Amino acid sequence: MTERWYALRSKPCKEAIVWRQAQARGFETFYPRLSVKPKNPRARKIRPYFPGYLFVRADLDVVGLSTFQYMPYTVGLVCFGGEPAHVPGALIHAIRRRVGEIAEAGGELFDGLKPGDPVWIHDGPFTGYEAIFNARLRGIERVRVLLQMLDGRNIKVEMCAALIECKQRS
Repeated sequence: MTERWYALRSKPCKEAIVWRQAQARGFETFYPRLSVKPKNPRARKIRPYFPGYLFVRADLDVVGLSTFQYMPYTVGLVCFGGEPAHVPGALIHAIRRRVGEIAEAGGELFDGLKPGDPVWIHDGPFTGYEAIFNARLRGIERVRVLLQMLDGRNIKVEMCAALIECKQRS
């Protein structure tokens, strides 16, 4: 067998400890994190992109599955039907690119988007609707948009920031 990427599950809030342990044991790791602006100034300013998970590259025929099952603060590799599920390298690359894009924008998913800007909702229950950007909710990747109802009222809807895209003004 060859080296493959696997999703390693950690106990709650122990991703960084598991990441350092895996690196100390010589494994190539990928622990995607994002800078956030928490409401509480004492809260963590760096949060995992996938809470409870990180990625590790290993040859399980050489190191054995038990290496990850019994590593402190881990729950083990993600398995389906008792078999560890490998993560395609292309997916790891795509996640690296996406996290990089968010980091380049200063941790903001929509750098430059201001209240009142028109947006399209491209996924979810409101797919295809046009809305007005209202606010980015602090500390989380969610936004508030205003949807115009038939009677002309605007209602506030909170949703995942990834569901909207900026609409170009004409």
